[in-house]
Amino acid sequence: MGKVLNPDELRTALETAIRGNTANASPFSLAWASGKLSRAHLARWCENHYHYVGPFAEYLAYVYARLPAEMEEAKDFMLQNMYEEELAADRHTDLLIRFGEACGTTGERMKNIENANATTRALQAWCYSTAMREDPIVAIAGLVVGLESQVPSIYRKQTPTLREKYGFTDEEVEFFDLHIVSDEIHGERGYQIVLEHARTYELQQKCLKICEVGAQMRLLYTTSLYNDYVGSEIPLTELGLAA
Repeated sequence: MGKVLNPDELRTALETAIRGNTANASPFSLAWASGKLSRAHLARWCENHYHYVGPFAEYLAYVYARLPAEMEEAKDFMLQNMYEEELAADRHTDLLIRFGEACGTTGERMKNIENANATTRALQAWCYSTAMREDPIVAIAGLVVGLESQVPSIYRKQTPTLREKYGFTDEEVEFFDLHIVSDEIHGERGYQIVLEHARTYELQQKCLKICEVGAQMRLLYTTSLYNDYVGSEIPLTELGLAA
């Protein structure tokens, strides 16, 4: 049996698993941050992203239902996260639709999964599978640490461009401003839950692996958006990447 990591060691290992697979490195993210995408490209992102984040409260609900009653703080966090996704004054999917409409698509198109590519569907399926089948602490490592905790670092690079390059209003980009703040909090609480409850070597290794896979899934998803919608117009070399 391997060594059980202390909380500081485990946190470093989780952060390393994400850092090596960050979606910030995808060509789509680089093109977005540098202002090279068109509004049509951003509309295609909206039509795909809806099917990843739209069911996020459902993913969390499956995890919440399987958390033991004695893990009160973890259950409270999942419930609060679900509330913010679906019932708070600023319902997250409504804000995403508002941005999509400003990009030139419609709520109807965004809600139709026929407008999502295969990799987006795979990411959604992975999220459901993780939420339903993995140990709840492992699921939190994958969904909250591996995926959700990345959001502030991604959107901090992309949101200024939306205002400065594309001229979107504060109201139109509220989806991004909100997530920079809320997912900073969610990601940190996810880390703390994993650090508190992953106390065995086996559980720690499962958390590390699924955190890595979650980050890889987001990177693959974001890269697929470049391949399917952008690559024929903006070559990799224009983004400073090898072809």
